[in-house]
Amino acid sequence: MSQNLKQPARYTITAALPYTNGPIHIGHLAGVYVPADIYARYLRLNGNDVAFVCGSDEHGVAISMKAKKEGVSPQNIIDKYHGIIKQSFQDFGITFNNYSRTSAEVHHKTASDFFVKLYEQGDFIEETTEQLYDEEAKQFLADRFVIGTCPKCGHEEAYGDQCENCGSTLNATDLINPKSTISGAVPSLKETKHWFLPLDRYEDFLKTWILEGHKNDWKPNVYGQCKSWIDDGLKPRAVTRDLDWGIPVPVEGGEGKVLYVWFDAPIGYISSTKEWAAREGKDWEPYWKSKDTKMVHFIGKDNIVFHCIIFPSMLKAHGDFILPENVPANEFLNLEGNKLSTSKNWAVWLHEYLEEFPNMQDVLRYTLTANAPETKDNDFTWKDFQARNNNELVAIYGNFINRVVVLTNKYYNGIVPTPGSYSLVDKETLAELKKYPEIISSSIERYRFREAGQEVMNLARLGNKYLADEEPWKVIKQDEERVKTIMFVALQIGSALAVLSEPFLPFTAAKLKKILNITQSGSEGSLEWKDISEKEILLPAEHQINEAELLFSKVEDETIQAQLDKLEATKKENENMNKEVDPQKDTITFDDFTKLDMRVGTIIEAEKMPKAKKLLVLKVDTGLDIRTIVSGIAESFSPQDIIGKKVTVLVNLAPRALRGVDSEGMILMTENADGKLVFINPDEDGVGNGETIN
Repeated sequence: MSQNLKQPARYTITAALPYTNGPIHIGHLAGVYVPADIYARYLRLNGNDVAFVCGSDEHGVAISMKAKKEGVSPQNIIDKYHGIIKQSFQDFGITFNNYSRTSAEVHHKTASDFFVKLYEQGDFIEETTEQLYDEEAKQFLADRFVIGTCPKCGHEEAYGDQCENCGSTLNATDLINPKSTISGAVPSLKETKHWFLPLDRYEDFLKTWILEGHKNDWKPNVYGQCKSWIDDGLKPRAVTRDLDWGIPVPVEGGEGKVLYVWFDAPIGYISSTKEWAAREGKDWEPYWKSKDTKMVHFIGKDNIVFHCIIFPSMLKAHGDFILPENVPANEFLNLEGNKLSTSKNWAVWLHEYLEEFPNMQDVLRYTLTANAPETKDNDFTWKDFQARNNNELVAIYGNFINRVVVLTNKYYNGIVPTPGSYSLVDKETLAELKKYPEIISSSIERYRFREAGQEVMNLARLGNKYLADEEPWKVIKQDEERVKTIMFVALQIGSALAVLSEPFLPFTAAKLKKILNITQSGSEGSLEWKDISEKEILLPAEHQINEAELLFSKVEDETIQAQLDKLEATKKENENMNKEVDPQKDTITFDDFTKLDMRVGTIIEAEKMPKAKKLLVLKVDTGLDIRTIVSGIAESFSPQDIIGKKVTVLVNLAPRALRGVDSEGMILMTENADGKLVFINPDEDGVGNGETIN
């Protein structure tokens, strides 16, 4: 571990609680769980006291929405997905000390006690305000029960708590043109009483703690979002909701209300720590209340405000808890160029990946780390996954280890040879090897996991280059003693890889230790992180290693194509689901219909409307006259392609000025099955301009 920083007595590491409205996908892994696990594993390898906690977030509106959609109870939903998520994390090798759930009794009590303490201290304000209400569903519309246009960026599908397009945190009443996601109705405003956390009381504290105290050590995206919020002026935030699913408000007047999920969810870190400590016979309080504890929150960028503004204000108000030292939030991971979406099934689901790629957990960990969205949104592609595996894990890391182990067994029956005198290259290689623990530590401790993972691969490159340059398979014919030294040095590099790659490639590291017959981490006599730089010899002469096993296997083209085909099928399914048939309009009479005068016409001129992206100005011969019609089809047709086209025209539509041009009719169009605009063509054989369509 880097010696530049004073080491805490213990670490509390939290990973964002996943909603139990669906399984875990690669976006969750890349954004939160893989980096958090790398950090936790690294700290443990350095002998630190670590509490790495998480759990299922089971009280969000997303749970209720899923339950309504599937026609089951919220309890059915959380039980189903909690089991899937917990098992997936375990199979993938995420080493939580405890994975809890917010429906647990210990959490309900912890969250309720927290609320009551703040309530009794006078830290809340109680207000009766107008909130959105669905008259059809007879329900207030909190958070994701309402959708509308974001007032910050104009995104038309923002939720009542957050806009996923720009990341802004919202209140439901902020939305423009809101509508209920339950019934589709336009909501009304209705009075209701709630408790609010007055964030404005904590502005000075947050300015000092964040803007002055963490300007240089928090990631720019985290610091910038916090600064923007504070500079805009903080406002009271409701901490209760009118819902029937969640933790009941535990004070008088709270009947029929529950704690806001973003009040109760982060308290889940505390209750998960309590649960772990009780099971292990430990005291939980030092992990949350001692100043010599370092607490780090791993989250996605959409959770920055909650973890850096709201939760710290809650902790400050409570008075008994420490604050996080860092909140290394990642950006978003996309999939094949499109945003990951649970509702649209546009994802690589972890539980499905584990079934389809057995024993390849580390390949996904490596790919997600190498392409981690640490500073900007990044894209996962199956072709990149294949390339990372075949060109790096197989061709560099796996190739080096395989050659070393195969040659050691071939030349020395698997017994580590005794080295002779070291050449300058040997000494330089071993000296280079000893630098890697500090190099990798420096990257990890600055939360640059992508950089750290590549340094592990650079160590494997060092081993490959050393073997390629020294060519023991050739030298063995002339100088057997020299080959003993070469293989001894190469085996030291292999041993270092078995330790230093463990946070990034844990299954591979365990397999490599088995091959090299090295004691597994955590057992007496195992190699530790610091040993790589401090010990002269990592794998002693006369040590017996085992036979070679392939650490990685090549991923074939057909395997990748199968995944791409699966995504293509998902895309088509989404397109078909989105192709809704418009409902029938109001009934008209036959007399109404006869008023419509539709004629056959021919487009004789067409040009784009200046400074208008969608509009074409057409000259149409209707048989009655030649008239100008402005049509919004410029994104589907170029002017030269439609000249001479026979069309159906509504000729008795009242003229309308569009960008200063009078449009004297309407051309009838529709969309085909692929969503493309097409003309409603009259039969061109023998039908002349001006013929009526009856």
